[in-house]
Amino acid sequence: MTDKKLTGKLPELDGNYVSHVAHGAHYDPHSLLGAHPVDGGWVIRTLKPLAKSVKAELTAGEMIDLQHLAHGVWQGFVAANSAPDYRIVATYQGDGADTTWRVDDPYRHAPTLGELDLHLIREGRHEELWKALGSHIVSFTSSLGNTAGTRFAVWAPNAQAVRVVADFNHWNGVAHSMRVMGSSGVWEIFIPGVGLGNKYKYEILTQDGNWITKIDPLARATEVPPNTASVITDSSYKWNDTKWIEARSKRDALKSPMSIYELHAGSWRIGLDYRSLADELIPYILETGFTHVEFMPLAEHPYAPSWGYQVTGYYAPTSRFGSPDELKYLIDRLHEAGIGVILDWVPAHFPKDEWALGRFDGRALYEHEDARRGEHPDWGTFIFDFGRTEVKNFLVANALYWLEEFHIDGLRVDAVASMLYLDYSREGDNWLPNQYGGRENLDAIAFMQEVNATAYRRNPGIMMIAEESTSWGGVSAPTDGGGLGYGFKWNMGWMNDTLQYIEKDPAYRRYHHGELTFSMLYAYDEKFILPISHDEVVHGKGSLLAKMPGDRWQQLANVRAYLAFMWSHPGKQLLFMGSEFGQQSEWNQERGLEWWILDQPSHRGLHSLVGVLNKIYTATPALWQRDHEHQGFVWIDGGNADANLLSFLRYDDAGNPLAVVINFAGHPHHNFKLGLPISGEWIEVLNTDAEEFGGSGVGNFGRITANGEGSHGQPHSATISVPPLGAVWFKPAK
Repeated sequence: MTDKKLTGKLPELDGNYVSHVAHGAHYDPHSLLGAHPVDGGWVIRTLKPLAKSVKAELTAGEMIDLQHLAHGVWQGFVAANSAPDYRIVATYQGDGADTTWRVDDPYRHAPTLGELDLHLIREGRHEELWKALGSHIVSFTSSLGNTAGTRFAVWAPNAQAVRVVADFNHWNGVAHSMRVMGSSGVWEIFIPGVGLGNKYKYEILTQDGNWITKIDPLARATEVPPNTASVITDSSYKWNDTKWIEARSKRDALKSPMSIYELHAGSWRIGLDYRSLADELIPYILETGFTHVEFMPLAEHPYAPSWGYQVTGYYAPTSRFGSPDELKYLIDRLHEAGIGVILDWVPAHFPKDEWALGRFDGRALYEHEDARRGEHPDWGTFIFDFGRTEVKNFLVANALYWLEEFHIDGLRVDAVASMLYLDYSREGDNWLPNQYGGRENLDAIAFMQEVNATAYRRNPGIMMIAEESTSWGGVSAPTDGGGLGYGFKWNMGWMNDTLQYIEKDPAYRRYHHGELTFSMLYAYDEKFILPISHDEVVHGKGSLLAKMPGDRWQQLANVRAYLAFMWSHPGKQLLFMGSEFGQQSEWNQERGLEWWILDQPSHRGLHSLVGVLNKIYTATPALWQRDHEHQGFVWIDGGNADANLLSFLRYDDAGNPLAVVINFAGHPHHNFKLGLPISGEWIEVLNTDAEEFGGSGVGNFGRITANGEGSHGQPHSATISVPPLGAVWFKPAK
């Protein structure tokens, strides 16, 4: 190679401008650094503040000496008609011998974001935002060889300057300052030579002149907590669930069985990661017969006792249990086993950790600026500014990210009520009304309508599920009719009423019978899921078993009868882990579940019952096909309060009935006359008092016979025995 000295006339530069760029404090470092046209050719500038000498290696196999301009900026002239390809060769003085490094220059590269991306971001319509922002491994080809590296892009519209600080630059971002892309507020840079596993954050110069350090809001991986850096990742996972996804796209969730097992990944069994969870969870779900699992939030969260509801990394699966691809492996395995996957999603609020989303670029950005809308008084968190297009886009795209990149079958949206009402949990005048003077959060409503409509449009067969505790109308109604557009809503009223009832001693239940039957007055107002979730077995509420009155036998019998009522009531059902075998103490994420209790036959019996419940449920369309139609349910006798008895019929689309009788009294009812729609033999398909489940064995020897004598408004009837604290289900023999 031959060396050439600086030739050609180069423009004079403002000293303050050069200083700002050299110190990583300028909004457009690429305007100075890199290759730029000048009279007669091009000038190459690079930032190498500690170098002894710097050269530019050109395509033609020649070296150009660069001269020091100021503050570590070096420059040289190249006589060329087009932008030259080059590499930087910098020599540094060592203790003994000098060392020389040949590197590609970040500022040689054109912007990595196109105008369409920037336009969609400005409009708040980038449905695949995670592909534009964040960190992405890419490579470029040039005459001097391939360059692999990572492109970084972050939205920080109030920043004066943004730098990438990382392990690859010793957490000093001066040499890796980013440029702002016009009015979009997006900053970007491509950094050669960095990639998989490198840790990084963004250093942001605020309008107040302070440097703050933040994680990447679109990072797809993070360090294991309590460490907080974002991590560069790239997926190589090959999915094997094509048949599942194709079948899901044709499935009508409303008219299909759905029995959900809710779990906390970190404490279902202590010490499991995503891969080992697949090995242990899948056989257990197949044994117990649940159709779906629902994971409490798996997005990254620094504070484990928040159970995932204080999210800092909305696009990053928690690294506690492995890599993003290992989570994909778990979901893929579940799908291959025929098990659906629902994930808790938390768009209502986010924590105030100074290194996370709050005051991201020195000002309120993701959160509303006014604390009366931007801060949650109960949870000590920030509330998203749902009216800002970029923030709404961040959340809508995040829902799509989990559905599309991780093949999630449904998102259960946390704390919907807190988003709906501007005065939620606020006293007096500590809230701002909407533009019409009302308490409805119109921006949040528009956000939920958009995310639901978009999710269903792009991903046929998925489910959006609302945890909503008020009487807001139309939660699960279509958006084109003014509804929120969710597929399902948790039936919190059913849950509260029935738990209040079941906690009473049987001697007093006659006075509370309406708490069992009231739900049928509104059962078809929404598309309901009946939840016994983690919220009901923590914070001093006790486990499901501990809520029950009486001695241990009576407690277990109460649980069995209650679950049989839950499984036969219109609506899908959800049960939190541990409740299926009678966990004694309330859930504690530090201790995990009391698996040892399954060594006791009585608790093993409850566990067996849940498996039988799910088996009968999935095989009996009458229990799920018309969950959301009035014609699918008929009372036989819903008013027998004195006997603590309920009886009703469920019907499938073909008119096939299932008769359900539940006795919440502490004694059996013999010679009970039950009205039935069809004469002849009926099979006792379930008896929660069977000895195999730990019961006393009161029943009907597997069959009853209905004759022509009508009862309860039905044309036929049978005389049956109803066990104490038990349920029996019957279906026609033919």
